[in-house]
Order: sequence, then structure tokens, then C-alpha cells
Amino acid sequence: MLLVSAPILGVPEKTALSKVIDSSWLTMGEQVQAFEEAFAKAHDAEDCVAVSSCTAALHLILHGLGIGPGDEVLVPSMTFVATANAVLYVGATPVFVDIESVDVPLMSIAEAEARCTERTKAVILVHFAGYLANREEWQRFAQARGLHIIEDAAHAPGLKEVGTYGAAAAFSFYGNKNMTTAEGGAVIARDPELREKIRQARGHGMTTGTRQRLNSRTAQYDVTMLGFNYRMDEMRAAIGLVQLQNLQEWNEIRRILVMLYRRLVAKHCPAVTIPFHEPRTSAYHIMPVLLPRYVNRQDVVDALRTEGIQTTIHYPPLHEMTLYRELFPGIHLPRTEDFAQRELTLPLHPQITAPVVEAVVVALAAAVNGRAQAGTAA
Repeated sequence: MLLVSAPILGVPEKTALSKVIDSSWLTMGEQVQAFEEAFAKAHDAEDCVAVSSCTAALHLILHGLGIGPGDEVLVPSMTFVATANAVLYVGATPVFVDIESVDVPLMSIAEAEARCTERTKAVILVHFAGYLANREEWQRFAQARGLHIIEDAAHAPGLKEVGTYGAAAAFSFYGNKNMTTAEGGAVIARDPELREKIRQARGHGMTTGTRQRLNSRTAQYDVTMLGFNYRMDEMRAAIGLVQLQNLQEWNEIRRILVMLYRRLVAKHCPAVTIPFHEPRTSAYHIMPVLLPRYVNRQDVVDALRTEGIQTTIHYPPLHEMTLYRELFPGIHLPRTEDFAQRELTLPLHPQITAPVVEAVVVALAAAVNGRAQAGTAA
């Protein structure tokens, strides 16, 4: 089965893990610190905070900004559920916003403006598929209303623009991301005060960590804030250091594969469209396509699976999921719903070759054209 995504792991990662095991120091030590420094440098940031997941990163950012009960946070419905869940974690209310268009499935500024109230305190921008939102437009929007900008950059590691939009950016190193630590995440916050508040909160609000107490030869510590257990361990950080060395190369391979997909889809199945028609900075995390409205998506999924090709969907809209439909009934986001009904994610990762991309597109064209001909005949 050709998978939608697949991590690249090998001898360097095994060697890095073995060194950590041999050191007998497994949590919040030199590897975590080295990974934080390297990841920050890769994004032209002064420092960053490594955590246990992107969900933890989002939660810590909202917590660190003091967002809580009575506050509202603008979020897209076209995202993974963790984006909105993190808002609920701090007791705030997620306000779902429609996308700009099916070609630009990023949060619409016009729709965001329509949903702003005196209770709106922040906006979470999701760089869907790795494509960056318009920084200048969103900064003007946020500054005019006194809002914090939070970037959900789970799809966009390695881009130096990420982390420069506003308060902070949250990254994911889950197994299907551009680089992985299995589980894991990070926060880039340019404000040192916010960054250190997040750093302390990730470890129960303790004023020192175990390694710091060992080096200072004192067992004393204090707890000065409500904190969480969101620490990254040494093994994940060691894997991350190895992966980070390859991130730019892997992102470039993704870019080349996406360009090939665009050319071949236009040639073999022009009824299928690919979002982000206009050039836009991207880490090319996933390969979303939009099927024509006359095609049954499940038929296409089944046909590709018969050919040994996995596909998936990014994403079922959050406002239509049972939890959020019950919490916030009656929401209608027409562009998000149209996009979600037609979107299909094709395989994209650095181990894919040009002949594989061509085989995927040929299979897609056969599935789409075959269904169209069947529909016409009927």
C-alpha cells in the first residue's frame, strides 16, 4: 500500500536513540536543550520550547496569554480538532470561521471580521497543507482589534516566516509530519516573557527542572503558577535533532513532487483541481485535490485503494462533528462544507518518486473519468 505519508527513519535515528539510552538520562536534559536551540535557529528565532505535542503547544500559548472563560478565539473549522480543543482547555469559546475559497482553504479575513465581538481575544491561523496565510493582512486585522495572533504551524515546519505573525506559533512532530519525533511539538514565541512563562508551565509550573537541580546541587524548587506535564523527553529530542538536519531537503523534495502532481493532474484529469492555484510560500505538507461535484468520492477512494494507493481527507469540518455540533448548533460555513465534501488527499512524502506520482495520477484519472462516463451512460 502506497501511504499518504510515511516517516523516514534509519540508522542515524537508531544511533541517536542508543546514545540517549547509554547516557541513562531520559527526560529534559541536554538533547532537549540542543533540539530547542537547533529548531529555533532553523526558524531565525532566539529560542523555542519543546513540548509533548502540538496540542500541548497550543494549550500552553493560550494559557500563557491569559485567555480563559468569557473570551472568544477565532478558529477555522477546516483543521484538525486539536486547534479548537485547545481553546476549550482554557475555558474560552472557539468561534468557527469559514475559509476564503475552495482555492484558498485558509481562514477568511472578511468572515473573521464578521464574527468578531468585544469578547474576541485571539485568532488561530492554521497554515493548511503547509501554505502560509497572508501575514501583513492578518497583522493589520489583529492590530486594529487588539487581538493576539497564534499560528497553528503543524503543517509548516522549516519556513522562516512561521513564528513571526504575532504572539507565538505551535509546531507538530507527529509521525505523519514533515519531520517527526513520533510524538512531540514546539512553541516559538518572540516575546521572552511569554516564552519563559510557557517553558515553566510545561513542567508543572516548577521553577527548576531535574537537570537544573542536579547541576546546581540543590534539591529546592518552587511552584509559582499552574502548570502541566507537557515535557519532551530526551529520546524524542534526539530523533528530532537528526530529522531537523534533513528538513529543508525533504521540504524541497515535497515541493518538486507537488509541482509534478499539478502538471500531471492538469494533463490527465483536468476536472480535478488543486487548491492554491496562485504561488504561495509552503512547506508542502499534504497533497489535497478537489474532485468534481459529479463524482462520488467514496468510489474514487475505493478505486485507488484497489490499486494499492491510500488516500484520506483533510478535514471533516469541526463544526459538523458531534461534540461541536452539540456545543454550537446551527453553524453553517458553506465554503468549508463544499471544500470538505470534495477534498481528497493523495500520497506525498520524500520517499515517493516521479513514476509513483504519475501512477497515482493515472489511477486517479481512471477513477474520476470512469465514474463520469458511468454517470453519463446512466
